Amino acid sequence: MPSPFPRRNWLQLTLASAALLAAAAWPLAGQAQDWPAKPIRIIVPYAPGGFTDQMARLIQPGLQQALGTPVVVDNRPGGNSLIGVGEMARAAPDGYTFAVVIAAYAANTSLYDKLPYDPANSIAGVSLLGISPLVAGVGKNAPYQTLPAVLEYAKAHPGELSYGSSGNGSSVHLTTELLKLRTGVDMVHVPYKGAALALADLMGGHIQLALDAPTTLIEQSGPKGRVQLIGVAGPTRLPAIPDVPTFAEQGIEGADGSTWAALIAPKGVPPEIMNKVSQVAAEIVQSEAAQATLQRMGTFPEGRNPAQTDAFIADETAKWAQVIQQANIRLD
Repeated sequence: MPSPFPRRNWLQLTLASAALLAAAAWPLAGQAQDWPAKPIRIIVPYAPGGFTDQMARLIQPGLQQALGTPVVVDNRPGGNSLIGVGEMARAAPDGYTFAVVIAAYAANTSLYDKLPYDPANSIAGVSLLGISPLVAGVGKNAPYQTLPAVLEYAKAHPGELSYGSSGNGSSVHLTTELLKLRTGVDMVHVPYKGAALALADLMGGHIQLALDAPTTLIEQSGPKGRVQLIGVAGPTRLPAIPDVPTFAEQGIEGADGSTWAALIAPKGVPPEIMNKVSQVAAEIVQSEAAQATLQRMGTFPEGRNPAQTDAFIADETAKWAQVIQQANIRLD
């Protein structure tokens, strides 16, 4: 049966379709070619001074120099990072708005019934910057000065030992709950509005155990400190505290947890821009100067590409979703 459209009409339709596709693609191509033409913003969904903020400011000068445009760190705290991440997700995917997130970002997918963004369809990973295994600490005057001793006490006195965290749903909270699941101990969670308050109560003896990012606890340890470090919740010891054994070295398997920093962007940013920013970020965190800073922070440099970053975040999301379900964690 002959076609209802003459051959000339098919040719016209084909050329018209090609023209439309080219027109649709042209703005993105031109956008990527002209980028960057204005300042770039990195949203930090937490207050200044914390681990997330430190990681954003670590890469800021290098990005600014390599890209030839101002890079501004914009702190937007609140809502367990939901406010800042939501603002970034709603931004135009033009390569001028990014955000740095930590492990809580992966956990939020399971902690909240409704998010102000769609993690799968509105956000893309740019670069995993670094991983910082959590460190466990007790007060210097506590009767238990090793992790096995803490767990032995907790088993002998169920519900009497309390641990602090920087807040419900934080990596500290979830990792300690994972530790409880793996060891069968019963400890009471005391959430604080920030790591500093939990640390103060640990040193004051009001709580008995705390996990946190190394940079927080290391400062309060040592001969003159008021915190005794008892374990690293990661696969290897930290160069900054080489005498502190890992959980696994102390017979506790499968209870590792970390905070980490990842650079993310609104989904739809041109691949050329994503790859460029990812490449520069990797070069920064792998530089000798940055590695010295990261070592003091107890952070291992990474610098993964966008696909690898997405895969890492997906793995973390699945891991913490399982812990949240098994521990029956609910936010107030």
